[in-house]
Amino acid sequence: MTILNKIVEMRRPVTIGVPARPALTHCDECAARHVGLCEVLSDEELAGLSRIAQHIALPAGAVFIEEGEPAPHVYNVNSGFIRLFKSLPDGRRQITGFAGPGHFLGLAAGSANIISAEAMEPVKLCRFTRAAMAQIFAELPQLERKLLDVTMHELVLSQQQMLLLGRKTAMERIATFLLSWAAREALCGEGKLPRPGTRLPLPVSRTDLADHLGLTIETVSRSLSALKRDGLIDIPNMREITLLRPHALAGIADAMG
Repeated sequence: MTILNKIVEMRRPVTIGVPARPALTHCDECAARHVGLCEVLSDEELAGLSRIAQHIALPAGAVFIEEGEPAPHVYNVNSGFIRLFKSLPDGRRQITGFAGPGHFLGLAAGSANIISAEAMEPVKLCRFTRAAMAQIFAELPQLERKLLDVTMHELVLSQQQMLLLGRKTAMERIATFLLSWAAREALCGEGKLPRPGTRLPLPVSRTDLADHLGLTIETVSRSLSALKRDGLIDIPNMREITLLRPHALAGIADAMG
């Protein structure tokens, strides 16, 4: 008997005369149901996985993965956004990326975490022990294959981040980030640019953006203001940017070739 069958016995309600209405599960209302690793699982497989998960909710500012600490758990993000960062010896931090619904966190190669993770806003997570997750990967090979695809994608993003931090100017970094965030939010087709006028939700503060791009807050603000003045973007509020001229942004982002 597999671990899912050991922990979960799927029972269907039986009624006479009135068809049973399936009860809503945690996964039915999860924003990550059709993205990330979960999209490759059937409803029954997902229900079993959900039953062995610990469903947790954290407030904004909660650090639930700490760099250098033991890594007994892995997490699937259900809702909300998370900043991933490494701490520098002088107390500064480098934000290495952001995670949202569908992202899987905590799969450290060793026994200790290599990054820290902090909730940027109230978040909901599924938490699994690493031992249980390893067995589940063995029993659900499609999940392991999907994880490999995700890992390869993250490697490409890491290489792009190295170029961004090492060679690009401040304006190029901002333009690259905006277009990559639009792609992340599925606001454009794969390999395509978003349409002019696309409204881009941006739950990333100016401070986070500066820490992620290796810039000062003042430089981020000046660069965004310049892009707005030149008619490439509009900033209706602090959590949204409208991409008015995506092709012009792409020209700036690709200036290094």
